[in-house]
Amino acid sequence: MSLLLGDTAPDFEAETTQGKINFHDWIGDDWAVFFSHPADFTPVCTTELGYTAKLKDELAKRNAKAIVISADSLEDHNKWVGDIEETQGCAVNFPMIADPDKKIATLYNMIHPNADAKVTVRAVYVIDPNKKIRASIVYPPSAGRNFNEILRLIDSLQLTDGYKVATPVNWEQGEDVIIVPSVSDEDADKLFPKGYKTLKPYLRTTPQPDK
Repeated sequence: MSLLLGDTAPDFEAETTQGKINFHDWIGDDWAVFFSHPADFTPVCTTELGYTAKLKDELAKRNAKAIVISADSLEDHNKWVGDIEETQGCAVNFPMIADPDKKIATLYNMIHPNADAKVTVRAVYVIDPNKKIRASIVYPPSAGRNFNEILRLIDSLQLTDGYKVATPVNWEQGEDVIIVPSVSDEDADKLFPKGYKTLKPYLRTTPQPDK
């Protein structure tokens, strides 16, 4: 199964380190960062889960929360969290899904047999409150992810949902954004009272409208 942007994220029930969940109910009215890691008791994953735990407040500012999955047992998850807290200086404060039969990982296309048939890749799905997949990123098992980029991505998605803008290369909060080409200059005058610069007819920049 290949999941595309705009698809409804498949629902499922699962056992986690925070109890049994129904995925859609767990998401509720929040944004979700649903990511997979190759295996418990592995070095890169240990750093990733520790760092994600430290982002809880930053995610909460964005009405978002994290949940992680691997093809390991709940028993292994519970044993591993002590190592994460010891080495990364932060307790795991989000659910870890146990998926030893790989049913959920397969549902979300997290198993890539040509890379490694035994482990999940480092997949990330950003899912909105309507349970729609808004972004997906896939890394190989060997490369740790940049979770600051995931925060930046959520910022962009939430901003562009509210205004007729797009975010340019390397955009960060507070920087200028791009008015989408479908907005006429006449409408842009009304929609963006801070004004805008026309670099080309299709490239108009304006201060971030919600700042």
